[in-house]
Amino acid sequence: MSSSASSSSSSPSRRKALFISSLIILWYSSNIGVILLNKFLLSNYGFSFPIFLTMCHMSACAILSYVSIVFLKIAPLQSLKSRAQFLKIATLSIVFCGSVVGGNISLRYLPVSFNQAVGATTPFFTAMFAYLMTLKREAWVTYVALVPVVAGVVIASGGEPSFHLFGFIMCLSATAARAFKSVLQGVLLSSEGEKLNSMNLLLYMSPIAVLVLLPAALIMEPNVLDVTISLGKEHKFMWMLLLVNSAMAYSANLSNFLVTKHTSPLTLQVLGNAKGAVAVVISILIFQNPVTVVGISGYTITVLGVVAYGETKRRFK
Repeated sequence: MSSSASSSSSSPSRRKALFISSLIILWYSSNIGVILLNKFLLSNYGFSFPIFLTMCHMSACAILSYVSIVFLKIAPLQSLKSRAQFLKIATLSIVFCGSVVGGNISLRYLPVSFNQAVGATTPFFTAMFAYLMTLKREAWVTYVALVPVVAGVVIASGGEPSFHLFGFIMCLSATAARAFKSVLQGVLLSSEGEKLNSMNLLLYMSPIAVLVLLPAALIMEPNVLDVTISLGKEHKFMWMLLLVNSAMAYSANLSNFLVTKHTSPLTLQVLGNAKGAVAVVISILIFQNPVTVVGISGYTITVLGVVAYGETKRRFK
């Protein structure tokens, strides 16, 4: 009797563990997959249109967010309360566009491994913007933990055989914009009546992003349609890759929301640190880009700094 009771009680917990594990696998594969496909399309496929690629991502996010929230009820629909709230979301959307476009441009010039190393400095920019915009100070130990975060990237830059100055500037700008967006989101949508969960925020931000990116793509990438159609005729899997890549961009956002919902932000942060390392290893195996001991050491120092930063923030909160 007792054995049957224990087995029945362990069954739901086992199912929950399996469900969470599946979400984490989806989150890892979506995030790493979209990065690798971006690199493949932009560097190895002749599809040199990062703005148009970002617009494809945002179009998929707009459509699939609507389907997920309105029809599949993955998250409750939150309506906009005012014009002021809409303008705040539009501002966030423009900053978000800048971060994604900058990241995609950098992938044309930098290997994924170095791109991830620079991206790992997001906590440094987040802490800096948080202080400048809100005058919110962290414990001094927290700021000390950021020293290896920056130092590691400086070391990795010196040891990167494929270093490209413009690509590095765009990657650094994208990282700063990503951090700025997270701080700005906290400032703009700080009141209880204006807060939106990440899925609803994506639902409202994505169409605005498409409207911003469409004219930018037509002006800055005027031959994008002709070249894309030409590449589609030359490479039969071109359209499929673009479609899968765009769907993965949405899947990364959806799985991010679900992992946070069913675990915790701290778990997501820890998994995120490991995800960067996994992405680096996979990208080196696939693209065979040269790496040095100095570069790997620098990236390792950065990741350890990020881990230390997260731990000090948790302890001194």
